[in-house]
Amino acid sequence: MPHASRDPKILKDVNLENEDIFELLQNPPEVGGVRIFEQSELWDTTIGPTQAVTTQGIATILLPSGPLSMDGAQWHLLKHTLTNVGPIPLGSSLQTELTRQLNLDKDKKHRSFSWKLLRTPRSVFHATKYQGDTAITIPPFFQNAGRGIWGEVNASPQPMVINWPGLNDKEKTELIPTLSTTDNSFLLTHPLGAKNKSQPPLGESHRIARAEGKCSRHKGWWREGKDALATHSMTTEVWTSTRGRISEATRITLQEALEEALENKKDTPSFGSEDLEEIHRSGTEAGLLGIYNFPGSVYATDGSNDRGFMGAGFFKLDEDRGDCCQLGRGSEGNSSNRAELEERHA
Repeated sequence: MPHASRDPKILKDVNLENEDIFELLQNPPEVGGVRIFEQSELWDTTIGPTQAVTTQGIATILLPSGPLSMDGAQWHLLKHTLTNVGPIPLGSSLQTELTRQLNLDKDKKHRSFSWKLLRTPRSVFHATKYQGDTAITIPPFFQNAGRGIWGEVNASPQPMVINWPGLNDKEKTELIPTLSTTDNSFLLTHPLGAKNKSQPPLGESHRIARAEGKCSRHKGWWREGKDALATHSMTTEVWTSTRGRISEATRITLQEALEEALENKKDTPSFGSEDLEEIHRSGTEAGLLGIYNFPGSVYATDGSNDRGFMGAGFFKLDEDRGDCCQLGRGSEGNSSNRAELEERHA
C-alpha cells in the first residue's frame, strides 16, 4: 500500500475573524485549526534609553560600542537585575560586562561551565552565590551573582560556587581570605598544574572530583543562546577547603555529574521555579508569546534526518513529559519531511 494513501485529508483554508497571534493564544477558538505564521514576531524590548528588539530568541541591543546580539532570555533577565546596580545606567553596566566577556572569550583556558553541571554543586551544597564570569553568562538559578551583579550583599559568607578561571587576579586575591576561613565554597577549574596535572588553586584545599568531558559551552554561545557543549572541553576539577567535611556519597554525586557530561551533546535549559529563573524563562520566544500561560496543552515537536537515520520526538509542557523514536528504514528513502510528519503523529 503506498504511503500516500495514509495521508490525512487536506485541511480547508479559512479566514479567522481575529488572526492576532496573542489573541489566539489567550482565547483559542473552539474549532480546531492550524495557523501558520510566515514571519517571526518582533518585540520592542527597550528599557529606558537603552533601545533593543528581540526576535527568534535573539535580542539586539544598541550600546555605545555598537549593536550587541545576545540570548533574548538573558537580556530579559538583565533588564530586571542590572537596573538595580546603583545609579549606573543599564546600557553602561552592560557595556562594562560585554568588555569583560570579550576579554574572557580570548582566554583559551576560560570556559562557561554547563548549566547542568553548575546545578549539581548548587543543589548538593545549597549554594546561593556564584562568583566568576559576567552578567551575560551567569545562570539565573543563583540568588546572588558576584561583583554585585544581582542579589543582596550578606555580611556572613554564603555557600558559593566559583568559576576560578572566570576571575581576574585582583578578584582571586580578594577572595582568598574568605576561602581560607570558610568551608562552604566550591571551585570549578581546569587543572592548574603543568601537563594537565592537578594543583591546588589555594592553600588548604583538596580536590573532590575530576573528569574529562563536555562540561562547558562553546565560546561566544551567549550571542545566540546556543546550548551545544564543546567537544574539545578540557579536564574539569572541583576543589573545596580542607576544613569542610564531604561525604563519600557527595563525592560520588559530583564525580558522576562530571562523567555524565561525556554523553551530553547539549546543555539543559533553565526550568526551575526560582524568581530569577521564571523571569529568564519569560524572556524566551515561548515566554514572550505567552505560551507558558496558555490555557490548553502545549506540545513541542521536531524531526531529524541525520546520516541516513530519521528520528522524531515531542515534549508536552503541562505534563513535563516527552518521547522520541527512530523511524523508517534507510532503504525506503530518507527525507526530513517524513521525520517532521512522524513527530506530529507521535
